[in-house]
Amino acid sequence: MTPNTEPGRPKILAVVPARKGSKGLPKKNMRVLNGNPLIWWTLRSALDSKALSKIVVSTDWTEVAELAESLGIEVPELRPPELSSDVASSVQVVLDVMRREERRGNSYDLVVLLEPTAPLRRTSDI
Repeated sequence: MTPNTEPGRPKILAVVPARKGSKGLPKKNMRVLNGNPLIWWTLRSALDSKALSKIVVSTDWTEVAELAESLGIEVPELRPPELSSDVASSVQVVLDVMRREERRGNSYDLVVLLEPTAPLRRTSDI
């Protein structure tokens, strides 16, 4: 990924939440769709975007973390159990990532949530 670091442009953090559990379709984020895992489509669109400064995957699943890291996407640490349940909200996950980024000295002007269950998202949509 070539991050957007041009002076004067907003710093944009993309958060991709991908937990292992799913009530409706177990392990859905790694199910193959047209030759690649479902989450791959979101990660590829994010990587191709010229707008994003950083992409972070928040997951509790080592398989997703390994895929993201193989693409050069950061997975700072596995998501804690309290943010991996079916009652944890995406907002809670984004806030957790933002707090972790702030502790690392990183700040952003905008944060975008890229759900892995939207494989038809185009890079131009980002």
